[in-house]
Amino acid sequence: MKRTKIKYALNAENALNDILIKGWVRTKRDSKGFSFVELNDGSCLTNIQAVIDHTPEIVEVLDKVGTGASVAIAGSLVESPGKGQKWEVRGTSIELLGEADQETFPLQKKRHSDEFLRSIAHLRPRTNKYGAVFRLRSELAQAIHRFFAERDFFYIHTPIITGSDCEGAGEMFRVTTLEPGSKESAESDFFGKPSQLTVSGQLSVEMFALSLGDVYTFGPTFRAENSNTPRHVAEFWMIEPEMAFADLNDDMDLGEEMIKYLVSHMLDNCSEDIELFAKWVDKSLMPTLETILADPFERVPYTEAINILKKTKKQFEYPVEWGMDLQTEHERFLCEEKFKKPVYVYDYPKTIKPFYMRMNDDGKTVGAMDCLVPRIGEIIGGSQREERMDVLLARMDEMRLEKEDYWWYLDSRRYGTAPHAGFGMGFERMLMLITGVSNIRDVMPFPRTPKSLEF
Repeated sequence: MKRTKIKYALNAENALNDILIKGWVRTKRDSKGFSFVELNDGSCLTNIQAVIDHTPEIVEVLDKVGTGASVAIAGSLVESPGKGQKWEVRGTSIELLGEADQETFPLQKKRHSDEFLRSIAHLRPRTNKYGAVFRLRSELAQAIHRFFAERDFFYIHTPIITGSDCEGAGEMFRVTTLEPGSKESAESDFFGKPSQLTVSGQLSVEMFALSLGDVYTFGPTFRAENSNTPRHVAEFWMIEPEMAFADLNDDMDLGEEMIKYLVSHMLDNCSEDIELFAKWVDKSLMPTLETILADPFERVPYTEAINILKKTKKQFEYPVEWGMDLQTEHERFLCEEKFKKPVYVYDYPKTIKPFYMRMNDDGKTVGAMDCLVPRIGEIIGGSQREERMDVLLARMDEMRLEKEDYWWYLDSRRYGTAPHAGFGMGFERMLMLITGVSNIRDVMPFPRTPKSLEF
């Protein structure tokens, strides 16, 4: 008999004489003459109850079944007399597929802290919360591809190993085949030059925007920052669209449209899982998501944002001055307290932004924008790109970048340059927005952080 996933069993329109379900035991309760087994197979949040009459053969199996064990139960799908569930399985046979030692299995039926569950990241998807997180993660990724496909963007696979530093920050993981402690030069290494894991696919995907028009890349990126905050990890995923013949306003329009599309899609398609987070993780989750959908995002020039922050009576840990990069506390104040909705801050000082952002006429700011959302702060960072060769070269000189390393990038300005714009959205931060989860480690299957490479 073919297995039926539990989500389909629970949504069945009619009773079934024959059904086979498989999954992991959440609870088992023995009664006189029969047992109740709660089963979950990961296909949905809700468990299905199986009621199994005792026979000598079945009791022999049930004696070995505990929380965490995997089993196969065959029987019939019947209306449940219990409250809160339409169907249950009347089991006629049970097969033990994999035992779980009840003395050592760490996920017995009780509340576990997030800190503890991070230490068993390989098992935490068996819990309600983390099963829901990773179902939502999968659906969100699919929705991102759907969003761009509906708008005729082409999906580009950009390199993970690179010889250039997109951000100019230098905090990159090195890739080498040389032995540790080797005195050989980079010319002796695999690529014949220093190589790193990418911090962004942007420079590569720009080349395709200047060939195919509207494109995006969506993949892993890496930062070797020794940062232990709830918002930072060493390996994370980025969505990076790039549009030819577009300016900063087009860039902000796309980002706003994308966030609203993703929020709406997830609410429409994943309501059961999202309700878990609204009930147990963040009581203000639904009002936050509804606010995102309700109104246009606020758009504020950086200089105005700085003036707003300086005039408020709120005390910040980081004093506010023109020329500084906004800290999370400033970002959250703007979107949570001042405007009470998502906010775009744009036209940042050139001194705190990378070389490729388009210089404004004032000579002091660049056409950059950050999208700030409640609880998270920055979720999108982007800009109109500098398409003018002379200005781009001057900016590279200011930042002491080796032009030879970017010869291919400069060719795009040399041969048929055109205005273009794009942004990067942190995939995990978008998932944090959807769920109300406050620590990025809890929306990643196996988070990579300083001194942590356990799984």
